[in-house]
Amino acid sequence: MFSMTVFVQGIPLLLQAAVATIGISLIGLVIGFFVAVGVCSARLSPSRAWRAAGGAYVFFFRGVPMLVQLLLVYYLLPFAGINVPPLVAAISTVSLCSASYIAEILRGGFLSIPPGQIEAARMLGLPPLDTLRRILVPQAFRLTLPSLVNEMVLLIKASSLISVVGIAEITRTAQNIAASTYRPLEAYVAAGLIYFVICGALSLVAHAAEARLQHA
Repeated sequence: MFSMTVFVQGIPLLLQAAVATIGISLIGLVIGFFVAVGVCSARLSPSRAWRAAGGAYVFFFRGVPMLVQLLLVYYLLPFAGINVPPLVAAISTVSLCSASYIAEILRGGFLSIPPGQIEAARMLGLPPLDTLRRILVPQAFRLTLPSLVNEMVLLIKASSLISVVGIAEITRTAQNIAASTYRPLEAYVAAGLIYFVICGALSLVAHAAEARLQHA
């Protein structure tokens, strides 16, 4: 029989873990966005070498599961004399992995911008970096906002993988509650509810922001 007592008692612990989940996902998304801008620029570069480097980055980080990437960062780097704390390993992996997906999202956004705007920026004498920062990135962000929010939602759900390095995020906390109470159903239902609320809230905020940008 479903125990409401275990369910209710687990909520505060899971909410504390949700802070870690949201924090790591948000930091990973922000860092990943800036990395993605560079990767996307390489993918769109006229230089074949830069395009190949950007393509290799995307191919690797999209082709290898994030769990394997996390284990490589956490267990392989110490062999090179680099000890990586679990939190740093988690944020680094989430950032690098999300950057590969965001780079492709942004590339689609950049390709949707009329080439005439870039030509106009060149005629005005804007440096390439200013053209990217003031003209291309803002428009690409606006065009790809729904996809970026979807990536954030997927990132929050994928953050459950970081539990393998000992970080007490939502899934790891639910596992601990299930192990201590011998009531896995209540623990995982509570965890699922919290994931649902977080992802639902993100979707609502994204829809509001998208509507505001369309009327701006």
